[in-house]
Amino acid sequence: MTSSASSASSSSSFPFEFVADPGQDRELLDRLGFISGLKEVLTIRQVHALEHATVWVLEEMAGAENDGSRGDRLGGMSTETGFYLYGPVNSERLRRAVQIALHRLTRGEWDLAVHPRCGTNLSVGMLMAGGLAVGMSWLLPKGPVEQLLGLGMAAAVATQLSPDLGQLAQRYVTTAIPFNLRVVEVSATRDWWERPAHFVRVEWID
Repeated sequence: MTSSASSASSSSSFPFEFVADPGQDRELLDRLGFISGLKEVLTIRQVHALEHATVWVLEEMAGAENDGSRGDRLGGMSTETGFYLYGPVNSERLRRAVQIALHRLTRGEWDLAVHPRCGTNLSVGMLMAGGLAVGMSWLLPKGPVEQLLGLGMAAAVATQLSPDLGQLAQRYVTTAIPFNLRVVEVSATRDWWERPAHFVRVEWID
């Protein structure tokens, strides 16, 4: 899931090198295909990366054309059949952006798969804050002042660490380079509140 966009280069600082293997997901399916839902999970990870890359490309297009479009008005949600893109965007521009994003991802621009406003970052931050808060509650005296200080420390540490850890989670857990995806169609639709949206339908290829 994504909202907003800025610069893909901000996602490139990781503590160890990332190398994508084009045959990794295919090999997993060959060996573990008997596991129910495995293909759907692998597909969603690849769709998630394509969603992020598409938002990056749309932002780059808007900046290059200086048309005043705002990437921070876009949001996305990935499924096993494609992804929704919420917000005002021209359908033809989106079609071009998806194909460019897929091409760039599979040709080595792997940083496009990671997005700083992805919901993964928020989830990691909430888990960190909750875990640290529980830990502080156990470790510190039970007085109200000490407990409040503990909560503040937990929130501060989580705020500091969650962006980097969230990007790591995206890189290695919630996204995968879409070597096995083909874009089928891009169709205009509406969200629950009747605001403009699009659905990018994909299919798995071997």
